[in-house]
Amino acid sequence: MSERKRILLVTGKRKAAIARAVIKPGHGNVTVNEFPVNTISPELARARISEPLALAGDRLNTVDLRVRVHGGGVMGQAEAARMAIARALVEYTRSAELRRVFTSFDRTMLAGDARRKEPKKFGGPGARRREQKSYR
Repeated sequence: MSERKRILLVTGKRKAAIARAVIKPGHGNVTVNEFPVNTISPELARARISEPLALAGDRLNTVDLRVRVHGGGVMGQAEAARMAIARALVEYTRSAELRRVFTSFDRTMLAGDARRKEPKKFGGPGARRREQKSYR
């Protein structure tokens, strides 16, 4: 009797960016917005997305990951994709050891970062900055 194929949908968020990762049995293919992970630019975003893939090691060779990201900027999308990939691998493998590895490397891979942009107030161009006063 054949084992049922597991397919999981996992999300990751960072600022205004939302990533959805679909993980299923496969051969280690990882795509982000239909592009292979090794063709993503800028280099810093590619390095950020590749961190959980490097930490996962051989576990990655048995699954395929497809990530769709929208909203936010380049690095926000990279962080959201990174979180979705890490969460998907942990949930798919059900490995406490992999969870420990991700958490010890960087907790935001699994837990997220709650910081958001502070809203602008009156009397100035930004959230905290005010217009200058001249007394003379």
